Amino acid sequence: MFLTLPTLMTWTRIFAIPLIVGVFYLPESVANPAEKNLVATLMFVVFAFTDWLDGYLARKLNQTSSFGAFLDPVADKFLVCACVLVLVHLQRADVFVALIIIGREIAISALREWMAQIGASKSVSVHFIGKLKTTAQMVAIPFLLFDGQLFGVVDTHAWGVVLIWVSAGFTVASMAYYLQKALPEIRSKTK
Repeated sequence: MFLTLPTLMTWTRIFAIPLIVGVFYLPESVANPAEKNLVATLMFVVFAFTDWLDGYLARKLNQTSSFGAFLDPVADKFLVCACVLVLVHLQRADVFVALIIIGREIAISALREWMAQIGASKSVSVHFIGKLKTTAQMVAIPFLLFDGQLFGVVDTHAWGVVLIWVSAGFTVASMAYYLQKALPEIRSKTK
């Protein structure tokens, strides 16, 4: 359960966080800012790809587990939140975006824990809007990490800013969806 190939791939997203953050603390004699951006972007893309790959392999190899189902979204949240904080520090993302994204993750994680305690976890199980939110974040973040001209044509900073706000919109929408789904259960248990 802890050491299956899919679970190991999920763990790599958590272990990737200090590596991605650490790239930006390398001395200029080791890497210039453009090189740091490129390395961090490539690392993020590779590790974000494991989000799809670990689920695919778990199903293909019949190695799905409740632990893997728990760890997968946790790894995504850690990776996204860490990178958003780096982007705020680098002044590439607005602090309000970080508050929206991180606040939602805390709120929905707490909601899911509470719903599990009252036996209503199915009402807040992963939905398409949550997957859309994660996809939008996983596309926006590498654009902002790269922060330059892609193929001499695409201004990744400009596109990244738009995409991170779009992902913030999906973040709010997904939170509203989960809260709306949980509300009947909350009302019935608090009477």
